[in-house]
Order: sequence, then C-alpha cells, then structure tokens
Amino acid sequence: MSAIRLLPPELINQIAAGEVIERPSSVVKELVENSLDAGASRIEVDIEAGGSRLIRVRDDGNGIASDELSLAVASHATSKIGSFDDLEHVASMGFRGEALASVSSVSRFALTSRARGQEAAFRIEVDGGRLQAARPAQHPAGTSVEVRDLFYNVPARRKFLRAERTEFAHIDDLLKSLALARGAVEFRLSHNGKPVRIWKVAGDEQAALQRVAEVLGEEFPAQSLRIDHAMAGLHLSGWVGLPTASRAQADAQYFYVNGRLVRDRIVAHAVRQAYADVLFHGRHAAFVLYLQLDPTGVDVNVHPAKHEVRFREQRLVHDFLFRTLHEVLAQTRAGQNTDAMPATGEAHAVPVPVSPPMAWPGQASQSRLNLGVRDAPLAGYAALLGEAPSASGSSAPMSEMDVGEAPPLGFAIAQLKNIFVLAENAHGLVLVDMHAAHERITYERLKAARACSNLRSQMLLVPLSIAVSAREAAAAEEHAEALADWGLELSRSGPSTIVVRRIPALLEGADVGQLSRDVLAELAQHGSSRRLQELENELLSTMACHGSVRAGRRLTLPEMNALLREMEATERSGQCNHGRPTWTQLSLGELDKLFLRGR
Repeated sequence: MSAIRLLPPELINQIAAGEVIERPSSVVKELVENSLDAGASRIEVDIEAGGSRLIRVRDDGNGIASDELSLAVASHATSKIGSFDDLEHVASMGFRGEALASVSSVSRFALTSRARGQEAAFRIEVDGGRLQAARPAQHPAGTSVEVRDLFYNVPARRKFLRAERTEFAHIDDLLKSLALARGAVEFRLSHNGKPVRIWKVAGDEQAALQRVAEVLGEEFPAQSLRIDHAMAGLHLSGWVGLPTASRAQADAQYFYVNGRLVRDRIVAHAVRQAYADVLFHGRHAAFVLYLQLDPTGVDVNVHPAKHEVRFREQRLVHDFLFRTLHEVLAQTRAGQNTDAMPATGEAHAVPVPVSPPMAWPGQASQSRLNLGVRDAPLAGYAALLGEAPSASGSSAPMSEMDVGEAPPLGFAIAQLKNIFVLAENAHGLVLVDMHAAHERITYERLKAARACSNLRSQMLLVPLSIAVSAREAAAAEEHAEALADWGLELSRSGPSTIVVRRIPALLEGADVGQLSRDVLAELAQHGSSRRLQELENELLSTMACHGSVRAGRRLTLPEMNALLREMEATERSGQCNHGRPTWTQLSLGELDKLFLRGR
C-alpha cells in the first residue's frame, strides 16, 4: 500500500459531495434550507435542463457579510453551531457546514449576497473547487446562489443523472415538501424559463389547508381529519386522511419533526398500527403531520443529508403517535362527513317532496314498484345483537320533517338485491353495504366486551423451548410482566433461548413459536408490541364476520333504520373490519348530473 498522506481539500469536498449531493434535487434541498435558516420570506428557484445545466436559488434573507463569503464555501464552516451544546439543541435545517463546499467542488458555482445593513453586495465564484476573489455586485438584501453544469468535472457521477423530466420531478416533489413545512414563506419554482409553481404565504389555518390541497389534491381536505394534540412535551398537529382516501403507494405521507421532513421507521410503524383496523390491505394512508418536541429529545445528526433522525425516547414517541392517531380514527363514524356537503344542488333550493309516508309492510305504491315487501317482518336487527328493538328504528318520512332534523345517514327507503340498504338523507341518496356495516358494529362490540373482561390464559401441557436472538431473549426478560398481563408467559432459559409456558386462551391453536418470535421482534425494535392484540382482533374479526347479517338476508324497514342508527353511533363504522367502505353518498347534484337535469 502507498504511504499514509493527507488528502487535498478539493478531493475531500468531492468525496463529501458523494454523500450529500446525490442529484440536482439534493443541491436544491441544501440551498433552500440555507435560505430558510437565513430567515427568508420569499424563495425563488429557477431550474434549467432538470438542474443539470442551472440551479439558481434567490432569497430575501439576512444575507452574508462580504468578509465571510469565502468562509461560506469552506469545508465545515458554519454560523449555526459553535459547540457540542449547540449540536444538542439544533433548531436550524442545516448545520454541518459542508453543503456549499461540496456543491462548489462539483460544479461552476457563484454566490452573490448582500447582508442587511450593508451598502453593497459582493460575489464570489468557484470553478471545480477553485475559489476566485470576491468582487462587488448588484443585488438586493438577501442571497443568490447559481450552480451550473453540475458534475461537469465528475463524469462518472454525471452519467447517473436521469432524464430531464425525471430530475425536475424530484425537485418539484422536494419543493412541495418544503412548502408544506413553511407556510409563512412564499415559494416560486420555474423550469426552463416557465413558471411552474407559486405558493403564496399561508397566514392562517385555512390558507395552510389550501396549500396542503395544492400538494395532495383538492379532495384531500374534505377527506381528512384535523389533529392538534399535546402530551408529555410532545405536540402533534396536521391532517390525516380518512381510510377511504387511502392510496396505492405511500407517496402522500409527509411527517415533519421540528419542521424537518424525515423518514423514520418508528413513525412509520406507529402510523401503520394506528390504521391497521381500518385500512384495506395493500393500501397506504395519506397524511401531513408535524411533531414538535424539545431539540434535545431528537438527534438530527445521524444522516449526512438529514433524511433520518433518532429519538432519544423512542417508545414514548411511538406510543404517543399511535394513541393520538388511533383515537382520532376511532372517532370517525359513518355519515360524519356529510355535514360538509352542500345540502342541495342549485336546482333544489327547497326540500324535494318524496313519496307518501311508508309503513312496513309497504303500501300499494310499494307493491306496484315490486320492491319485494314481505308481510311477515323478520326478527329485528336489534335482536341480532341480543337487544330489544328501540325507537331509533322508526321510519319517519323525510317529507314530514325538517331537512335539518334528518340523521346523517337519513332514513331507509328500500333494500336492493338483499345486499344494499338505500336511504334518503338531507343531501340525497345513501347506499349501505349491510353485511360490511353490521360486521364492523359486531366487531367493535366484541372488542369492547373483551376489554371489559379479564383475559384468560391457558397453560401449555409441555413448555415450549424456542431459539431466539440474544436481543430478543433480553426483551423477553425485560418485558415479562407486560407479556404476562396479556396472558403470554415467557421466561429466559439461556443467552438466546426462551421457554413459553402459557398463552392467551383466545389464541388456542396458534403457532406458539411464531407468535412468540413476532412479539419479541417488535419488543426488541420498538420497545412495545401489539402483536398479541392484533392476533386477538383477527380472531374477533372472524367471529364478527360469521356473526353478522349476510348478503341475501331481507330486512324490514325498522331493521334497516336500526342498522343506520347503529352505524352512526359506532366507532370506525365507515369501514368494515377488512378496510372496505361500508357506505357511500350520492348528492342531489350528482344525481342531477346523471339525468342531465338543469341543462
């Protein structure tokens, strides 16, 4: 091997660029974050050829003093931290001090800045790491950075750049994520001289939600829930999408920690668990969430590009996120979001008369329509749940009452193919999948009944010895008491061996070895596990499915109305146990369009 020697500064910066600068969007990220740290209220980003030819970022921030310009492009020079204590309280977006040095070493770089209170602006240029002397320039207060011919002197890196459209799409996505984080800042993006995005300052919550709608789609606000909850020094705010607004990819998930967009497995696991009971398999939730906590509680210096963070109290953060999201989603009920809908279309300024009051069995009008009305009513829906019928199953006609008095899901008017319940509410027509709806109601009642009773456990006839990792064996020893509360008795019998002596009675017949490994793996990674509860919920879900009214069962009108009232009162009743929707709404405006009314 060659003798040990110090690397030249230019090579050091180019090596650092390999960690920090992956593609043009990486450059934009570093430059825009610097502008945000400088207190900018307006940031303009101009791109040419997807960023390979030109990246220009202008801001109206505090600017850089003329005698500090050369330091700005020096390696590990920064004004944001000065001691180890500062590193533990990082509140800025950037702080490592290698971004500009790395960028300038692989591009033709120019920096023009005028500090506030300074009479003139100055400009420096760096060509492949070679710094030229600063010279006077014209520029308002703030800073402009130009990055031309990215990777021109590193051909091996340049050939890995994708097509112009692809690279610009990455820049566009990056600006979207930054715009969501900083509502008080105006962002402008142009490509090849043409304006692409303009995000005006969002001064209030409504404007902030409009900015969210511009990024996630205009339908997101109407299909999301607002969150604002604080506990134990943690504050979570933002919007989470309803389960019915799920997506095929996880491309609409924005999670910010102290204003910094991060991808964290602790966060992802907590969100996935919170949606586990309501999300259809293979689907992903949409959300924009902001977590605020003391900077000392999070380490942002674990990734060169700062994409990841490490929480000092991982279990606390995980449980806080899960419980907050779980409780918010639990409050969703069928019919809840109909209040946000327009009551009628333009052609219906007054309530529309409907057919005469219906008694059940049906009147002559029902018979003539051949709706299959039975003379002998079936056992009431309430009886299916072991309850006496209540007045909530009454069939008050919409024509006899004020539109505002109708319940969210309205009143039943018919049953279609013995599968769907048709109801009329103040907004139009409601369709309900009766099996899916009853399945959710039964499932929630079974969960509530299980929560109110003590969990019974069952001793294994022959204790089972299982080989696990040393980390998982330590988790079994540490969390033995918590596991025993769930009816699972594990004891450590060696450095990497555990013995299972007791399991929950509900899980009789389960694969004990796999169950134990799954639980311990979660405990070792996240400090907590819901695997036992999830397995029990799967069993209760199966029981609820078999115990629910089946498709093909003809219901009476009071039974249908009782089903609607139960849906309105049951948590998560907008989806069945498997995440499928239980109901949908067709407004009068949508019905008018179907029949070309008003044209």
